[in-house]
Amino acid sequence: MSAPPAPQGQSAPPAPEGQGPGPGQLALRQTLFSPGYVRLLLLSVVLGVPIALACFYFVSLQHELQHWVWQSLPEAAGYDRAPWWWPLPALVLAGLLLAPVVTRAPGHGGHVPVHGIGGPPLGPKELPGVLFAALATLPLGVVLGPEAPLMAVGSGLAMLILRAVQRDADPKTVLVLGTAGSTTAISTILGGPLVAAVMMVEAAGLGGPQLVLLLLPCLLASGVGALVFTGFGQWTGLATGALTLPEVPPDASPDAGDFLWGIPVAVLIAAILTAGHRLGYLTAAWTRRSTAVRTIACAAAVGVCISAYALVTDRSPEEAALSGQATLGTLAANPHAWSIGALVALVLFKGLAWGVCLGSLRGGPIFPSVLLGAAVGIACSGLPGLGTAPGLALGIATATSVVTRLPVTSAVLSFLLLGTDAADQMPLVIVCSVLGFVVSQLLEGERK
Repeated sequence: MSAPPAPQGQSAPPAPEGQGPGPGQLALRQTLFSPGYVRLLLLSVVLGVPIALACFYFVSLQHELQHWVWQSLPEAAGYDRAPWWWPLPALVLAGLLLAPVVTRAPGHGGHVPVHGIGGPPLGPKELPGVLFAALATLPLGVVLGPEAPLMAVGSGLAMLILRAVQRDADPKTVLVLGTAGSTTAISTILGGPLVAAVMMVEAAGLGGPQLVLLLLPCLLASGVGALVFTGFGQWTGLATGALTLPEVPPDASPDAGDFLWGIPVAVLIAAILTAGHRLGYLTAAWTRRSTAVRTIACAAAVGVCISAYALVTDRSPEEAALSGQATLGTLAANPHAWSIGALVALVLFKGLAWGVCLGSLRGGPIFPSVLLGAAVGIACSGLPGLGTAPGLALGIATATSVVTRLPVTSAVLSFLLLGTDAADQMPLVIVCSVLGFVVSQLLEGERK
């Protein structure tokens, strides 16, 4: 027997269990199988290929430029590694190149990193400025990652292709496909479409049928993009510098000691990264006036921080410069090659440089924060009962959660990075992801 019709002016109640789908499910099916939405899904698959190719060559070129600046040039000049003063001219040059972009180019070279990697998708007009800012400055040692420029490339190309194919596309379609393009791009650098899909679920702030309808194009486009990205990497032999850990410390199941120390260490990491965010907000406010000159000054200050790290530790300045992807892999593979003093210096000087970059330069905020969190976790792993593998795991999870404000995404990314260690570290990762999110919210609330 069917349910009685609802009185006029009232919505129909949900169908009782066993009597067919409710109104929400019916609306979802109608939209899902409508010709317009089917075309949207097909277009998402088609968009995934060119966007993935563009992102592949973008990150490959950035990786090659970075290798040239920090390894090939010092070797050509007769050095075994970049000398301590190398970051000074490199970062000043980065500031000089970036200053006209942030003051005159459409889109100002992309979002200010301290505000995250979100915001509305950037269109084709902003794309040249974003590309130039990323390729001209990130390889020179800017302490930011490639994730924000990649997302801008994805959304800009998606909108450009859509306008070429369908000039009269409605704004909602443009927004969905722009988001799908950004998701495709970020999936290429964060380990695959799974992280990107979870990030979209958590960041969308939607629910029910709306969430499903937005997620499907993003998941399709990022899945196709990841396939193309992986295939071209094997075919061309080019390196992209994606966030990976080729080796991790020996697996060890977390015990009571890991949780006993892990929780205060997670709070410490959240406090350090929130302090970096505060520095980023102050820097962003300072650079609103006399932007060009102060952008150059901030870039020079970053160079001073990196050079100071090299002088204090007698290690390569490259460890404190750049996004931290390579250093994170080295640290995870051989954590005992670093003294406690070197790790503290890395957190101090790279953290200061990261904070300045957040408010003045252009790039993504996530990658350097992951290294900072991992460095704190490994530095504290000498505490009685806290192992190296749990220290690395809680550092990555907490740092990612603090910066992205997405604890579920942070946990998934940590699982992928930890590989075979992930299953045993899962309880600690989840607890620290949530703890990092809560503590950062409390500390940010105090700032406001």
